[in-house]
Order: sequence, then structure tokens, then C-alpha cells
Amino acid sequence: MAYSQAARRALRGNDLKSKTPIKRRARPIEAQDGTLTDRAYRELEEMIVTLQLAPGTILSEQALAVRLRIGRTPIREALQRLARDGLVVIMPRRGIMVSEINVRLQLRLLEVRRELERLMARLAAERATSDERREFAEVAKAMLAAAAKADDIAFMRLDQRFNILIGTAARNEFARRSMGLMNGLSRRFWYQHYQEVADLPLAAKLHAAVANAVAQKKVKAAATGSDQLIDYIEDFARKTLDT
Repeated sequence: MAYSQAARRALRGNDLKSKTPIKRRARPIEAQDGTLTDRAYRELEEMIVTLQLAPGTILSEQALAVRLRIGRTPIREALQRLARDGLVVIMPRRGIMVSEINVRLQLRLLEVRRELERLMARLAAERATSDERREFAEVAKAMLAAAAKADDIAFMRLDQRFNILIGTAARNEFARRSMGLMNGLSRRFWYQHYQEVADLPLAAKLHAAVANAVAQKKVKAAATGSDQLIDYIEDFARKTLDT
């Protein structure tokens, strides 16, 4: 992969890169507060983002209810949320399908994501509470640990936690809602391609740089780190056009 200069600078001096084969793990999602719909959404989102439910798969509410041991009503409500996220397509009288992955759509998405993520990182660095800053530091440390162990599922769950924490700490509901429409698509796209270049350590390092900057109230560093992260993701997306 041809990384951007910013991404290469961010990686320099840290020998995290590893050729260790990725260990796929299917551990259950840890219990969290929320409704059955929230639980169904979290589990289905992870299954789609980590390609356990591949693009083009036709979904059955009944089969998903049995698989997740959750009633059909929460499953249906979760699928409606996933449709808003662009991860499934509801086809009247035909069923529900996991959406396809489109590289050019990702590039258009990144045009918006770059501006929103920079704003939210800066706001989070300014507005996060003491408890939130401690959690950002914990997430950064855990991401690097997951990358060192080649644990992609742990990293993906931490990435989701990072996204939610940024959205909360920024305290701008409009930015949070807008980013919520892009996170799932972006995470799935990265997961589909990252093993081709074995760059889980780099992704973890760039995310951790943003999280640590927020934890330390470094507003400018948080914004810069966000731009470096998007530089990497954009280079990543463009590279897939050539494969």
C-alpha cells in the first residue's frame, strides 16, 4: 500500500507492524445496557461489518431471531436502523439484503467524513469530561494491545467504542448523527481489505493517536491526528481500485 506522508510520519519510530496471521475470534459481545433492540443492533452490526453476513446475503427475521435468541420485533427494529446506516437494503415484498460494498461510494463518503471527524475530534478534546478522557486513554491502550495480538474482532469492537465516545464527548448531536450514518459502512470496508496489507497495527496506532490527544486535551493534535487517520483510509480506499 502507498501510505500518505502523514500516515508514514505517524508510523515512524514505532515498530508495531507485524506479519502475524490474523486470528479470527467470534467471542460474544459483552453485555451492555440498553434494550433488546440495542442488543440486536450491536450484534447484527458486528456480523455485517466483520463479514460474517456477507454483502448480498438475504436475511430472514425468523432465522436471525433464532440465531441471536431475540424476538422478531427487536430484530425488525434493528434491521430498520441498519437500513438507515446503509448496511442493509429493505426490498418491499422481496426481503432484506446485506448491502454491497462500493469503493467509489467510500471515496465520496470520505469527503464528508474528513471534515466531520476533524470537527468532532477537536470538540471532544475541548469538551470531554475527566471520565471520558480516562476512557479515551484506555481505548488507545487497548487498541494497540489488540493489534499486537492480531485480534481483529477486539479491535473492531474498540473502534465502535471509540466512535461512540467521540460522538458523546463532542457534544454536538448533529455531527454525531451524521457520523452515525457513515461509521458502519467505513468500518466494513476497512475490514474487508485490511488483511491484504497486514496493516492492523497502523490503523490501531492512528486511532490511538487521536484518542490520546483527546485524553490529554490537545485540541490541535486531535485535529491533526484525525486528518492523518483519514489520509490513511483514503489511500487505503484508492489502493483497492487498482486490485
